[in-house]
Amino acid sequence: MSRKLFGTDGIRGTVGQHPITPDVVLRLGHAVGRVLKQAEANPTVLIGKDTRISGYMLESALESGLNSAGADVVLLGPVPTPAVAYLTRAQRASLGVVISASHNAYPDNGIKFFSARGTKLPDEWERQVEAVLAEPPEWVESGALGRARRLDDAAGRYIEFCKSTFSSYLSLRGMKIVVDAAHGAAYQIAPKVFHELGAEVIAIGCAPDGLNINLGVGATHPEALMRAVVEHRADYGIALDGDADRLQMVDASGRLFNGDELLYLLAADRLAHRQTRGQTRGPELAGVVGTLMTNLAVEQGIRRLGYDFVRAKVGDRYVLEELHGRGWILGGEGSGHLLTLDRHSTGDGLVSALQVLRACAASGRTVAEQLADVTLCPQTLVNVRLQPGQDWRQNQRLADETRAVEADLAGTGRVLIRASGTEPVVRVMVEAQDGAQAQACAERLAAALQG
Repeated sequence: MSRKLFGTDGIRGTVGQHPITPDVVLRLGHAVGRVLKQAEANPTVLIGKDTRISGYMLESALESGLNSAGADVVLLGPVPTPAVAYLTRAQRASLGVVISASHNAYPDNGIKFFSARGTKLPDEWERQVEAVLAEPPEWVESGALGRARRLDDAAGRYIEFCKSTFSSYLSLRGMKIVVDAAHGAAYQIAPKVFHELGAEVIAIGCAPDGLNINLGVGATHPEALMRAVVEHRADYGIALDGDADRLQMVDASGRLFNGDELLYLLAADRLAHRQTRGQTRGPELAGVVGTLMTNLAVEQGIRRLGYDFVRAKVGDRYVLEELHGRGWILGGEGSGHLLTLDRHSTGDGLVSALQVLRACAASGRTVAEQLADVTLCPQTLVNVRLQPGQDWRQNQRLADETRAVEADLAGTGRVLIRASGTEPVVRVMVEAQDGAQAQACAERLAAALQG
């Protein structure tokens, strides 16, 4: 059975439109509660959210639905997505839920789930929830209803966890860091993490009003951070997205580093750290997982380090599945979703930033110096919005144009066309040795798709 509600990262859409409505979310909570009750008598579910104004409404509906099925609820308030993953594991809860649309603007919202181990749940679990959702509700009697309470120190617990992933013998003293939390879930947490490790912190994007999440700031709009780093003469800038699970970084010159580059840096640092300590490389460091979008230059650089490299489907859940299947620990996407499974069970923008800064502090080398051997191949990405009912896979003009572009590239580049799992768009990516050629080819394909 195919999934109808769940996409590549939970359920997401425009608030007030199916399925992001109070009635659907209430029934979703009820269905999730019933699925949990099949496995244990007294399940407990943690709920966190980002700073969107719609989070209050959806949180209440989800809480009611879970309680109606007999599941207890613990409310965490606004915390990053990876904080929910960590706290679900630390609190020995049955399930973690995040109310967030990640990098999308405030009119959107979504719901995603974490297992008791703090990992994304498999497609089969999502199909099971959808099957129960299609059935009539089975309200428990009053004495069996779930209860709700609030975990008041959720943010503080997560701050301490983040700090614990940084080397105990190093600090960030002497570093000036601009932190941009995208007016999102980490607006209070992120500045404190870096400050408590010794850095001088300048905070931007840390004043949410319910409507300004990801608006001109954060990982999807790094221009604000680039300007602030130069203006304040900072050493580095850290940009998170609305739910703080992705990372972009900026250095003192205002240069932006994306997730592909940072993935290479982390792989090189793990290898150097082992060699410095005279340790052999274990099977967990045999390879690195990227995605179909990972820059070719990064793949080549990682292979030069002696790692295997595997491409997963786009989406951090698929990177994670590949890592688990192979027993590896490092993977990520150019968007800034980075997985370091020896530090956390899921992608975490704050933890990833700390791993990069640890590498800088330990080596005495800047990010740019550590990436001197990697020059990204130019990539052009064009998003084409679909018309209702449009089946782009049956577009003969697009198929013909794709073959023509691939012939023009003649093995010196790549074409990738895929539907987004979070937005009603088709993403057209062309990678070539020449940036102008990549741009021209991507525009040709986008025109064919629209035509």
